[in-house]
Amino acid sequence: MKRMKTVCSVLLVGLSLPGLALENAYATPVETAMTQTQDRKVAFTGTVQDSKGEAIVGATILVKGQAKGKGTLTDPKGHFVLSGLKVGSELVISCVGYKTQTVRWTGTPLSITLEDEMTQLSGVVVTALGIRREKKALGYAMQEVKGDQLMAVREPNITNALSGKVSGIQIIKGSSSPGSSSKIVLRGNSSLSGSNQPLIVVDGVPMDNTTGATNNDFWNPAADMGNGLSDINAEDIESMTVLKGASAAALYGSRAGNGVIQIITKSGRKNNGLGVTISSSVGVERLFMVPRLQSQFGQGTNGAYKNDVSSSWGPRIEGQEYTKWDGTKTNMRAYDNVASYFKSPGIDLTENIAFSQMYDRTSIYSSLTRTDNKSHIPGASLGRTNMTLRATTKFGPSDRWSTDTKVQYIRSFVQNRPLNGANASNAFYTMYSLPRSMDIRDFEEARTPQGAMRWYGVGNQTNPYWASKYNLNNDTRDRFLISAALKYKITDWLNAELRVGSDQYSTRIERKTYAGSPIAGGGGKYETEQIKFYENNYSFLVSAQRDNVFGKLGLSGSVGGNLMERKHNGLRASVSQLIVPNLFSLTNGTDKPDNSESYSHKKINSLYGTAQLNWDGYFFLDGTLRNDWSSSLAKANRSFLYPSISTSLVITDMLRKMDVNAPSWLSFAKVRASAAQVGNDLEPYQLYSAYRIEKDPLGGTMANIDNVLYNDKVRSELIKSYELGLEMRFFDSRFGVDFAWYRTNATNQLIRLGMDPASGYDAKMINAGNIQNEGIEFMVTADIIRSEGLKWNAQLNLSHNENRIIKLYDGGGIESPVTEYNLGTYDNLKILAREGGKYGEIWGSSYKRVEDKTSDLYGKIITDENGLPIAGDEKKLGDQQPDLLAGLTNSFSFAGFDLSFLIDARFGGKMFSGTNHALQAGGAAAATVVNGARDKFVVDGAVESKVAGKTVYTKNTTEVTPQDYWGAIVGRSGNLGINEANIYDATSVRLRNIALSYTLPKSLLKNTPITKAKLGISCNNVWMIKSYMNGIDPESVFATGSNATGYEFASSPTTRSFLFNITLGF
Repeated sequence: MKRMKTVCSVLLVGLSLPGLALENAYATPVETAMTQTQDRKVAFTGTVQDSKGEAIVGATILVKGQAKGKGTLTDPKGHFVLSGLKVGSELVISCVGYKTQTVRWTGTPLSITLEDEMTQLSGVVVTALGIRREKKALGYAMQEVKGDQLMAVREPNITNALSGKVSGIQIIKGSSSPGSSSKIVLRGNSSLSGSNQPLIVVDGVPMDNTTGATNNDFWNPAADMGNGLSDINAEDIESMTVLKGASAAALYGSRAGNGVIQIITKSGRKNNGLGVTISSSVGVERLFMVPRLQSQFGQGTNGAYKNDVSSSWGPRIEGQEYTKWDGTKTNMRAYDNVASYFKSPGIDLTENIAFSQMYDRTSIYSSLTRTDNKSHIPGASLGRTNMTLRATTKFGPSDRWSTDTKVQYIRSFVQNRPLNGANASNAFYTMYSLPRSMDIRDFEEARTPQGAMRWYGVGNQTNPYWASKYNLNNDTRDRFLISAALKYKITDWLNAELRVGSDQYSTRIERKTYAGSPIAGGGGKYETEQIKFYENNYSFLVSAQRDNVFGKLGLSGSVGGNLMERKHNGLRASVSQLIVPNLFSLTNGTDKPDNSESYSHKKINSLYGTAQLNWDGYFFLDGTLRNDWSSSLAKANRSFLYPSISTSLVITDMLRKMDVNAPSWLSFAKVRASAAQVGNDLEPYQLYSAYRIEKDPLGGTMANIDNVLYNDKVRSELIKSYELGLEMRFFDSRFGVDFAWYRTNATNQLIRLGMDPASGYDAKMINAGNIQNEGIEFMVTADIIRSEGLKWNAQLNLSHNENRIIKLYDGGGIESPVTEYNLGTYDNLKILAREGGKYGEIWGSSYKRVEDKTSDLYGKIITDENGLPIAGDEKKLGDQQPDLLAGLTNSFSFAGFDLSFLIDARFGGKMFSGTNHALQAGGAAAATVVNGARDKFVVDGAVESKVAGKTVYTKNTTEVTPQDYWGAIVGRSGNLGINEANIYDATSVRLRNIALSYTLPKSLLKNTPITKAKLGISCNNVWMIKSYMNGIDPESVFATGSNATGYEFASSPTTRSFLFNITLGF
């Protein structure tokens, strides 16, 4: 990275020590006409430069004995002249952004090279609580993703940019709509009722990453409100560090049971010129995957045309004349309504200006980013403004004091977040239900002159053009992320830090339903909602580090504490019948507004400490201890302790210290191990029953008690984790492997235990259960070509996680045992955690099959007397967990060009497709037509009958029509029919992204104010190499806010985006 030449202070201390002494620096003679002697003062000429040989401007030269502040400065070329300097003086060079240097002068002019702090810290990573550690000393797994890697692909939600780049991470998406959410699962699900996402920490401040919709109701889901990470501007990110194991995250206590993702944002850097960077990108997005539809049969039923049905079981489309829904005559043809409705591409514009500079001991970083996304979905858009200001400074004697202050402000406005599922306003659900011979463009003028919705008469649908204009849901969010740290260097080995941080936002939501559609309720509907959230953190940390305390033994440690307070307020009001049509006011309702209010308040007080032992730089032993006191638990259970221990042994360093030669091909070898205990804290108000204040049908006030008996004896979920790892690099570190094995057991699960309704309660809360995740992670890195001109780097991430429900609740011989926990229900389909099984098993109706192994028809589907399949018992149909996650990244650079691409894969796991179910029910699915025809056929099955009291099976010979067959499949045994018919393999392999950029040579910019110019082009979702879901993206789920992710239904299809960007530095 190009670094600016800034003002440095160079302190010269005159010491009369013989010879030339070098410490943390190197110096070379500079030719000069001047002569020097040991015993007289002479003029001194020299140069101060960085590791790239470029001048550092403004270095201050002082001599011991002179008054403070006297001296000289280096000129724009880094040269300086200091008169009267005595031979033998020592120069101590310090500069913000550079490593401190010391060199003694023997009388020869010097060229002094300062080592960049970033180079110095290349082997250093940021761990929990922002503590910097040597990576080789860590006894647990972690991975880092640089900001440049995130910016190369320019995902609108930075969560998605992690996919394939980190082993063990699964990214689950809701839809491709503006501001939609994505969910992160790290090393499998471990909680039944709580969140399974890692804690997000931005510059030391925890950030709320609430994900998805406020409700996930099957028939009427709320809009996807995004997730916290979608508010973060990728332009501001320096790096993202994923702390995977419990040992890595244990210092964050009860909030870090699922790991931690630490985001470090940019700070001021030394830059040539003004330090201003301007970047601009424009993107175009089109649909990437759409369901496969048939184009041979039109509107109607049983092969005959009928203009008031939504199905495509009508006549063959042959250009015949027919009478449309509006009475006009036309010729029948098939229409690509998806292409017609989404005819306009989505346009994404992002403009950014950033200032990054250093002045002596102060660094400043500021940025302003504007993002405008006009979606490919009509009526949907996002506008977001990100502003960041960060300043660091050092002051006081010997720069012992330092501060780091940052303010981020994000304002976003999202219009018409699309809805999933069977919601009448979901354009995709309507589009998939539309007859294949109907042209959606007939309804583009959505409103009739009388103000009614133009539609063809099917009452349970909404014209999607109408929905985009007259069924509106808009939201505005204002968010602040604030942090401030004050550090004091007490001694060379002892430091103290105070830090405060806050994440706060306010969201206002408006939902307007205009009069004229069947769901409008006469004059229309209006709903408004206000959500306010804040989390404040106050912490202190005292750290000490000493090498060679006892011989080769080094010690370091930290003690600290944290006070966390979090509040959430929600207020919702709605009126369902407006007196004056389309006057959207809560005072314009025929009845009083329906109001509801929510409130939560939680505090956690914490103390923690760390201790590290270092033997001769190759053996490390770490221990951490944290105690949390949580307000969400009863006083007797409020305190809980989280210990961890980890160790690492760098074998190659040990051999070198012992004067043993390692094989020449082995560059680095390290083994590591860790054990830890962390938790998943409870949300507030899980202990005691409380009254709900509500209105009765007559408008009176009443109080209702919850039907769940809460239990003040419940505790926080507890997670015990063990990890082993091996890191090796070969052939001058050109090839490397990082292997990890882990096992976690999450106990004390919060479970609702069923009760006899006669008790007045349906269930009570208990702690029980044991969920185990065991897996392996494998990362391979390779510098395939590492020449002066061409470079080719590759990284392969692989991970496999095996999830088991070891135990739920045995009842203790007194109460009824719990053998399954319902994670989510979608009509007659359930996603369960069953004792002895896996997390997220999909249970539903199956085909009834021949189970007599002696029969020639064993395993065949059993049909009824009409030749149609029969639903069998509820059974396990699969599970939502993938068997293997993989990501392969290749990066090339040559002559200013940089090219990279990522192949991302998920193998295994199952998913129920509600979209394919709906298409089959309406006769629109391609599967409803075989070889271009809808001829009668015989189901390959068996007929069950009784002969002399004995069950016998005979081959089915009864013909059925495709409409009857699919009717039996999708609807006869429940709204989702025979669930087994729509269970799909969720495997997918895709070329996720490819990016190409070119950095212009400096020689072309020599006579311009531009210091850097870079052009880039990228594409996301380039190619779906393998998928089995008939045009449905296996990554898109019905609800990211739910732990039941093995189900999808009419989400907005995945898009492919092409982006062009330009970056200029001044």
